[in-house]
Amino acid sequence: MELFTAGTNILMIIIGFGVLIFVHELGHFVAAKWAGIRTEGFAIGFGPVACSWRKGIGLRIGSTNRDVVSRMGRPAITCSSQELAEAGIGETEYSLRVLPLGGFVRMLGQDDVDPSATSTDPNSYNSKSIGKRMVVVSAGIVMNLILAVVFFLAAFLVGVKFNAPVVGEVLTNMPAANAGIRPGETIVSVDGEPTRTFADIQIAFAMASPGTELQAVVHDDETDQNRTVGITPEQNAMTGLLGIGITPGSSATLASSPEIDPLIEAELNAVGIGDSGVGPGWSIRRIGDSEVSTWDQWAAAVDAADGKLLETHWEGPDGQEVATTLPATPLLEIMRYPNEMPETVPNYEEGLLGLSPLVSIESVSPDSLNQDVLLPGDVVLRVGDVDGPRSAVFRQLIQEAAGKQVTLLVLREGERVEVTGSVNQSGQLGVLILPALGESIIATPFLELGSSIVGDAPTRSPVADLGLLPLTRITAVNGASVDDWAALRAAMRKATDKAASDELGATLTLGIENPTPGRERQDVTLELDTEEVRTLHALGWAPPISNRYFEFLWTTLSADGDPLKAIGMGFEETRKVVTLTYLTIFRLAQGSVSVKQLRGPVGIVHLGSRVADRGFMYLVFFLAMISVNLAVLNFLPLPIVDGGLFLYLVYEKFKGRPPSVGFQNIAALFGLMAIGTIFLVTFYNDVMRLIG
Repeated sequence: MELFTAGTNILMIIIGFGVLIFVHELGHFVAAKWAGIRTEGFAIGFGPVACSWRKGIGLRIGSTNRDVVSRMGRPAITCSSQELAEAGIGETEYSLRVLPLGGFVRMLGQDDVDPSATSTDPNSYNSKSIGKRMVVVSAGIVMNLILAVVFFLAAFLVGVKFNAPVVGEVLTNMPAANAGIRPGETIVSVDGEPTRTFADIQIAFAMASPGTELQAVVHDDETDQNRTVGITPEQNAMTGLLGIGITPGSSATLASSPEIDPLIEAELNAVGIGDSGVGPGWSIRRIGDSEVSTWDQWAAAVDAADGKLLETHWEGPDGQEVATTLPATPLLEIMRYPNEMPETVPNYEEGLLGLSPLVSIESVSPDSLNQDVLLPGDVVLRVGDVDGPRSAVFRQLIQEAAGKQVTLLVLREGERVEVTGSVNQSGQLGVLILPALGESIIATPFLELGSSIVGDAPTRSPVADLGLLPLTRITAVNGASVDDWAALRAAMRKATDKAASDELGATLTLGIENPTPGRERQDVTLELDTEEVRTLHALGWAPPISNRYFEFLWTTLSADGDPLKAIGMGFEETRKVVTLTYLTIFRLAQGSVSVKQLRGPVGIVHLGSRVADRGFMYLVFFLAMISVNLAVLNFLPLPIVDGGLFLYLVYEKFKGRPPSVGFQNIAALFGLMAIGTIFLVTFYNDVMRLIG
């Protein structure tokens, strides 16, 4: 059933995408007929003809030209319109081509690839006035914009669900956290532009000029007050886009789907309530005596309890109730790399004062090449010849071994085991990794730490002068034994309590076990300044179950059944998408938007199939956005697309003659190379997303 649903979604988006292309080409076709231009072909797709229809011939597998030749003695293109009409044969062949990647209308005297293919026939393209040719060239774009408005209108009349503009998780030491934004707050606008959905927030910051501070209006439901904060977004290495370090708000209900149910059940087992009856689809109703309706409220209660155990009351889909006691997760510091990291890995690590945990294997994908090689709970001690890789370095090393095998040393149930992992072509092991917080063994310590403020120089790490080696085990802090990162954080905070209250620096004595053959133990002295002590004590607590396992908070954009309001919303959304598309191109040139974010036909179909899971109206909304994008991209001033042809007509209007055939040939070659390059890049990106 799951496969059938996925196949149905893909079929729906392919049909939808075909409709957009059909409407675009229909615009050219109708305009050509209006202008009196002979149209020899109307095709959806490129390449060989799969099937075709021509008046007087009928439906055929392949092209109708063979039938025309048998009746007329020569191809239709060499026959005049009058000759074809007398024989009862239509001048236009309507065809579906093998490659569903576009479409075209073939007009007499007009060929994008061969500018010299003109005609003196009075019904040819080049014999018509410049004004009529401008209408023909731009008609496809106009039709796509009209279709987008219609689709937006339909979507808003019914209503479309989106992630609400409510903040979920706020990453420590990221722009949002530094600006004082808290979980559960609503971002009302960014730089004066209303944010009705969480996507609006993401887009506003992703499209910002690099290094520019934006003004965000934030609403706090508890005080029912708005405040304005300045935020400078920074580039996220994983997405290649500017962002501020927030996730969408989540409800208090665990998600439920065939894909995520096993992950949720594993998470419940990990926190000790797997046998309680709680499972996917269950909701948190109370924390102690306080009612909650969102994950953020749960997170606030957990943080306020400062690590104390809280009784959590759950309600099942059928009204059944269960009370559980859950531990809190101590939050660690977000430490930034002082240098540029590859775009495909995070530029930060979780840890404490320059120390970061090792990598732990959380789960192994069912289709991973390493099903029997790596096991959940394995702690990675070495990759190749690199000891104690941090999370980002681990990802980088694995990506560099794409398509190869890599040797890993892991800690498995207290024993060191060497295994050989297979890395797929996209540079992945097929595993989910998390910080190894259950072991007080450290990864390679930071010598320098980067700043969250663009342009600030790196600072010396607090542990830089201790000479700690990767795989060193921290055994004690000021004499208090530690065996995991929660205990390490607790011991460090307890040892600096007085310094924190007096706003002073502090000196800690760390007991360590060296990763040498003799496991020699020694004490080292760690000096902390006032700011480092303050950072340590500012770290809070989080629920033991991540918000990624809970249903999102939703909002519905609707015209409330008012057609006039829906029309206005449709035009406004079309304007926004047009502006955003041009802005995206500009940001690509600036470098703040990564080329890896571009999607081609394969990516659109893949994304659209996932969009279809969110309901038919969201699919209609998605197709409206794609229709606007098709219009904008087609009107770019590039040779062989409508914008380039329109530019030639403007030139002809002012110069009295079209650009020379030689120039058009060179420009067409350039256009083909540019579009071919874009197609290859987007196709590669799409395939990597699919197999990754």
